[in-house]
Amino acid sequence: MTRWFVLALLLVAVPAAAQPQPVPAPDLPKVRVIATGGTIAGVQDAPGTLGGYRAGTRSVSEIVQSVPELTRFAQIETEQFSNVASPEIMPSHWVALSKRINELLQRADLAGIVVTHGTDRLEETAFFLYLTVKSDKPVVVVGSQRPATGISPDGPINLLSAVRTAGAPGARGMGVMVVMDDRIISARENRKLYPRTGGFSGGEMGMLGVVASRGPEFFFTPARRHGVDTEFDITAVDTLPTVELVFSYPGGEGPRLGPNTQGVVAVTTSGFSPSERDAFLEIRRRGIVLVQAFPSGEHVAGGSPGPGPGPLGPQAVPQGGGRQGGQGAQTGNQNLPPTVSVQHLLPQKARILLMLALTKTKDPGEIQRFFNEY
Repeated sequence: MTRWFVLALLLVAVPAAAQPQPVPAPDLPKVRVIATGGTIAGVQDAPGTLGGYRAGTRSVSEIVQSVPELTRFAQIETEQFSNVASPEIMPSHWVALSKRINELLQRADLAGIVVTHGTDRLEETAFFLYLTVKSDKPVVVVGSQRPATGISPDGPINLLSAVRTAGAPGARGMGVMVVMDDRIISARENRKLYPRTGGFSGGEMGMLGVVASRGPEFFFTPARRHGVDTEFDITAVDTLPTVELVFSYPGGEGPRLGPNTQGVVAVTTSGFSPSERDAFLEIRRRGIVLVQAFPSGEHVAGGSPGPGPGPLGPQAVPQGGGRQGGQGAQTGNQNLPPTVSVQHLLPQKARILLMLALTKTKDPGEIQRFFNEY
């Protein structure tokens, strides 16, 4: 009896072990998965627990092979760009990644690209790509809040949704997107609210659609310039200008800037302290471009950092506004360069837009146009 039982086990086990990996149909769209690391590639010392993990450990091949369902929807290509925790991603990585994606999207046979990324810096990388990828083909940035070896990892389903979105004809022209938790979010508006599943949001304006059982379903399109309409060409750019991001707070004395600083994004909900006003006036005297942002990304009108009401001082006189009109760069002192106002953009993303703007001009009026249009 025991012998027949063992034989039966062998007959069952051999075919199961010999089953080949599914092969995608040749008529499916080609999607390249470019891995940068992050939690989606994270591995625990004690797999299957709630314990800590090492981000950026599994290779892109391992990540893709762990989701065989991908072959139902696309012909998958893989590329290992980096394998690090996302706080290690620097502006130099943004530039190199964007150049690589622009190069790949020139291929006629490639439908789209998925970038796997750590969630801590995912929104910044995605927005840089949104501004610099000059193609209407879809680029989807995806991550996970739980490591690959954790309990109920969210990486596999997020990756599957991202690949389905990148290969969908309806995703063309949508700009760079973030796909997390079956939500399709514009890279301009995506934000990480908390470090748990479901923690990414599009705010009031960034939700483009969802990934349902039948595939991606789009309901809205981004109106700001992106993709083939972008003016930012980084082909000859290797290093981005230095831009500081500073917050106003009670008792603050203003930023202390290095000699190479070309721009500052000042984040505040109200007026500045006397010391901060002096610091920002000096920044403007030095010809450093000053951008005003609200912490939540709401629209803020610019102004002079002098005494009186308003985030940057008294209400000022418009000095421009760009081709599309709207609130322009402003100043309350005609002897100083005007400040630039942000139109519904998170401060960390305003910094990225200013970095790219400074590769083209240092004129605050022209930079205000970029903030009006992108």
